[in-house]
Amino acid sequence: MPTPTPTPAPEPTPPVISVRGLVKHFPIRSGLLRRTTGAVRAVDGVSFDVGAGETLGLVGESGSGKSTLARAVLRLTDVTDGSVLLEGEEVTTLHGGALRSVRARMQMVFQDPLASLNPRMTIGAVLREALDVNDVGAAAGRPARVRELLELVGLDPALLNRYPHQLSGGQRQRVGIARALAPEPRFVVCDEAIAALDVSIQAQIVNLLAQLRDDLGLSYLFISHDLSMVRHLADRVAVLYLGQVVELGPAEELCERPGHPYTAALLSAVPSPDPELEASRARLVLRGDVPSPADPPPGCRFHTRCPFATDRCRVEEPALRELDGSARLVACHHADAERPWQRLDAPRPERHPQ
Repeated sequence: MPTPTPTPAPEPTPPVISVRGLVKHFPIRSGLLRRTTGAVRAVDGVSFDVGAGETLGLVGESGSGKSTLARAVLRLTDVTDGSVLLEGEEVTTLHGGALRSVRARMQMVFQDPLASLNPRMTIGAVLREALDVNDVGAAAGRPARVRELLELVGLDPALLNRYPHQLSGGQRQRVGIARALAPEPRFVVCDEAIAALDVSIQAQIVNLLAQLRDDLGLSYLFISHDLSMVRHLADRVAVLYLGQVVELGPAEELCERPGHPYTAALLSAVPSPDPELEASRARLVLRGDVPSPADPPPGCRFHTRCPFATDRCRVEEPALRELDGSARLVACHHADAERPWQRLDAPRPERHPQ
């Protein structure tokens, strides 16, 4: 019998977005001649991929560089260095019409829908403008497409003639999502898209984003400071501190066993719905503020606030490396040792009266 020919392994699917060594510095100018005397290192060498149909969560404190990173990936601001590939096409070097055509494939949902929607335009006009600018479909079919977009995000088409101030916060954010979907993008950045909403509405918007991702095959970069929402939506999570990724890995594993003390501190700040567990939890409370990105500390940038820092942390910058031979990446000198911050959520021993 002839030997059967082995079936070749399928080619791995390339990522929708591939970011390598992304840097965004803002120059500091001073003096009468406005000479450059320094730089604000808002994003300082960030790399990650987002696969087809995947959601990458991006978390960190205010001032860590999350929004600047999002704007740099979408080329809403020019990058200082690095590469951004959208389905294999370099984005950082595009200009003019070539850049506009690429932007139709990557869109953004902003934090404040009231500020991002034109107050002088009706909801129908806002969505129609997104179709016209990106030349989506035939002009005769665009009114029907506007109604489809509203229904897609769970809104009544009767709202077409209303203005943004006449809608609730949740409705406005749904309009913002519909506008982002108008050019039929492959990649969507949600920059704190639920931060300005009531808690009950936040869950609705997160569920809507998850449904749209599954139905339309979208890829998300979901930026938030709320780890509980990120854990619900994201497949993987990247933790950003002072412009650098300090941990990257699967959402459940990262939240259950944080490999970096900064990740543990962020998780410690998330309240537990169980009041007894909440009362017994030991917390990792960070001292001080995030250092200035214009003058980051030497060594590990987190060492000025880390209760577990050693002399090595103060002089040697840790590399982002694999943890425990898994797919997780951690930038911490002590990640391979027994991590004391993982015992923080253990219940405290009961205190007996003297």
